[in-house]
Amino acid sequence: MQTIKVEGIVIKETNYKESSKILSVWTKDLGIISIMSKGCRSLKSKLRGVSCRLSYANFYINYKENGISTLVDADTIETLKNIATSIEKISYVSYLLNLTEQVYKHSKSNEIYPLLISCIKKIDENYDPSIIMIILELKLLKYLGINPNVDSCNICGNTKDILTISIENGGFICKNCYSSGRIYTSQIIKLIRMFMYVDIDKISKINIKEENKKELIMFIDEYYDSLSGIYLKSKEFLKNIEILNN
Repeated sequence: MQTIKVEGIVIKETNYKESSKILSVWTKDLGIISIMSKGCRSLKSKLRGVSCRLSYANFYINYKENGISTLVDADTIETLKNIATSIEKISYVSYLLNLTEQVYKHSKSNEIYPLLISCIKKIDENYDPSIIMIILELKLLKYLGINPNVDSCNICGNTKDILTISIENGGFICKNCYSSGRIYTSQIIKLIRMFMYVDIDKISKINIKEENKKELIMFIDEYYDSLSGIYLKSKEFLKNIEILNN
């Protein structure tokens, strides 16, 4: 069996027999694969530290294309230690893992993995996890085939006098085409467009008003509820955390 090196992050772990685990690893080049980590639950196992959720590493595996591969060794890329010590950060990352996995099942796009990794790194670097969540949620709409038009009015094509963004009409709506529905502030409209186009890796500073953040989250939740068909309990858990923090 061929031994190969794959970059990836563990998104799920399941105990197997007395001392092993089956890992679900999202890899850069192979998508989501299953890897058997034999004996990793033993205190003396060299695989113990890399055989847990959120392990981000180069994995050396005996690769089985249509089955469960076997872990031989691994080199940690980043420890993500700031995430590991924060319940809030772990909760946000868990939600993002769940969401991106569902979107990947829909699109099978290899573009999703680097987006996820970039967001996880930013959260580990202590950027506001709720803003990083907003950015990724907006970017993922493309892979569900429901991304809004944020370049012009989605009815007439006008690039000026944009009044709001409409879920029903699929994007920006100008003053001339507006008939009904919620009117979002110009700041929210600008933030939505900026976040959909921003290069996550190049973000060096990010800070928005709390009221704008709440309005963005409300818009995105309504968008997903209306068009995506995705419902995740981990998002409800995040809302409960926000209630406790406020």
